[in-house]
Amino acid sequence: MNSPVVLVTGALSGIGKATAEAFARAGYRIAISGRRDDAGQALADELRALDADAEFIRVDVRSDDAVRDLVDRTVARFGRLDVAVNSAGTEGQPGPVTDQTAESYAATFDTNVLGTLLSMKHELRVMEAQESGSIVNISSTTGHRGSPGASVYTASKHAVEGLTKAAALEAAAFGVRVNAVAPGPVDTELLTRFAGSEARKAALVARVPFKRAGKAEEIADAITFLASDKAAFITGQIIDVNGGITAS
Repeated sequence: MNSPVVLVTGALSGIGKATAEAFARAGYRIAISGRRDDAGQALADELRALDADAEFIRVDVRSDDAVRDLVDRTVARFGRLDVAVNSAGTEGQPGPVTDQTAESYAATFDTNVLGTLLSMKHELRVMEAQESGSIVNISSTTGHRGSPGASVYTASKHAVEGLTKAAALEAAAFGVRVNAVAPGPVDTELLTRFAGSEARKAALVARVPFKRAGKAEEIADAITFLASDKAAFITGQIIDVNGGITAS
């Protein structure tokens, strides 16, 4: 089969799930990963119902060995790796800088930053040998703007953007592209947890010029575009998808 192969980490909810569904509809063969077996198998069944060849592989992206195994099993199952979407992430512990701890820092950075680094490490190992491939990381509007009450999350997404740009420059010599999508507020469970209250959630959405939260499917559309040959001359870029928040 000549259909391209995509790996989506953090695929079991929110943007990751919408992204896996979008790639399924586009005819990709799909490896999905996450830490919940029941949800993973259910999503794999859903993708197969969309006529996609799909496989769930349980992984904790904070483990180098686990991520190596994830990528190796994906290649063993499908024969190659054309696209990787690194969507695994956490909102961390909201609150001011004065409330943060070494533990809250580690819990956020180990998933958002180390997880992205390890994922790219092993994805690029395969893609550079192929001399082709596209990686899309998930940042946030807070990846290049401050956000009071979310200092550690903000710092982690700044780090994701730095990793994205550095990896893009390294991988360009092999014909591999690395970009990131930076969503604004998106109507997902993560936004609800991040906001902490309906009032704060409403305030976050009110900052959007369109006066609504984004949809996970809208972020997935941007991701699938960046992954595709239509974006063949785009690398090292952070694409904002936020309803106009960063226009001012």
